[in-house]
Amino acid sequence: MRKLTVSTLALVMAAGAYMGAGTGTAEAAKKFISIGTGGPTGVYFVVGQSVCRMVHKEAAEGRKKGRKHGIRCSAPSTAGSTYNISNIQAGELDFGVAQSDWQYHAYNGSSKFKDKAFKGLRAVFSVHPEPYHIIVAGNSGIKSWNDLKGKRFNIGNPGSGQRGTTEVLMESYGTKKSDFKLATELTSTEQSKALCDGKIDAYGYTVGVPNAGVSVATDGCGAKIINLKTGVEKKLVDGNPFYAFATIPKGTYKTTDSDVTTFGVMATFVTSADVPEDVVYEVTRAVFENIDDFRTLHPAFKNLDPKKMIMDALSAPLHPGAKKYYKEKGWM
Repeated sequence: MRKLTVSTLALVMAAGAYMGAGTGTAEAAKKFISIGTGGPTGVYFVVGQSVCRMVHKEAAEGRKKGRKHGIRCSAPSTAGSTYNISNIQAGELDFGVAQSDWQYHAYNGSSKFKDKAFKGLRAVFSVHPEPYHIIVAGNSGIKSWNDLKGKRFNIGNPGSGQRGTTEVLMESYGTKKSDFKLATELTSTEQSKALCDGKIDAYGYTVGVPNAGVSVATDGCGAKIINLKTGVEKKLVDGNPFYAFATIPKGTYKTTDSDVTTFGVMATFVTSADVPEDVVYEVTRAVFENIDDFRTLHPAFKNLDPKKMIMDALSAPLHPGAKKYYKEKGWM
């Protein structure tokens, strides 16, 4: 019994020493961090994996030079934006990728986060633009949102950003689930195959361009992406700082024979005020000190501009760890 008590006390003292460590990389020593992403075929998953790759690159254990910050990183597939934010709030995740609209709603306590604002949410940086796609079967006859009535439409799995944006559009158009012949809740991994197999007629998807999952449907079975540029979308863009019109360029996919106009958000990288400053500093530094390598890891990252990444689509306050790095670089 005494042995257990002494061991427990030693653990408590060690934990206290860790939490009370000073500045520099001491706080980050032997720290395991988790990043919430999205479906394994989506760009969010690539964002998380890429951040971990940069963190491990900077760690440099076993080499003479390097940060030796001791951070180890994991970025598992998750349900997406709102799931990631909720689990950061619960302390189950340290970081997460989230659509800019859900970052806004979570911090301000609006939409799905009404009466449960997450004031501890902190922004780190934004990543790539994410147009909202409606991908339709080539023979479906669907050319607009209103044509979805009576069709089998995948609205997305609960907790995903695509589900949230789809529900915003449904409300804006006055569309109910009962207006669809079938409203499925498939994940981003499942939806393209379901479309090609004839199980659904269309699906909505908020994702960076290009996307491997979308190409499964467009290049694999002739699916098309339709325009969303009516007064409904204009009202959403005009009334919300986190939305903007976006173009999916001609030739992006085999069936994209002309530019597609739609609207969308930005992917953002977020954390909690409870995550130590030095940890966020090291993660931020790892990404931006290796931004050229980061850009090569997905076509959606090709045009990332650090000076825009620290400003665009960020509704929550910047975490002090991120801000410290940006000030060192002279960007703030």
